[in-house]
Amino acid sequence: MALKADKIFVNLPVKNLDETIEFFSKIGFEFTPQFTDENATCMVISDNIFAMLLVEDYFRSFTKKDISDTAKSSEVIIALTANSREEVDEIVNRAFEAGGKPSNDPQDHGFMYGWGFEDINGHLWEVFYMEQGTAS
Repeated sequence: MALKADKIFVNLPVKNLDETIEFFSKIGFEFTPQFTDENATCMVISDNIFAMLLVEDYFRSFTKKDISDTAKSSEVIIALTANSREEVDEIVNRAFEAGGKPSNDPQDHGFMYGWGFEDINGHLWEVFYMEQGTAS
């Protein structure tokens, strides 16, 4: 039997929760109030995908490992789909306007177009559009 989860919650450490909420709000994300307090918030990416943004001290309570120094290394790139090439550009440009940094140049592979940004905590986000019928 293959494992198929109904939802995904990505947990990310953040330095300043209020600034992080403000950053992602400017991009257009919303948050779940019942999962928000001084330690964490639940950012809604889609109906089944969420990012739990946890202040670093609280994040440490879930792991015995060190938190990655995002200024020097990255552990993950979070990739999100967009509905068009234009939407890719719109989302990434909003991230730049909100204080994010470029993580790479736009990449056009014909059937797929993507571009990425680094959020204010150093996490890498890739936004891409793939033509219908390219992947199932």
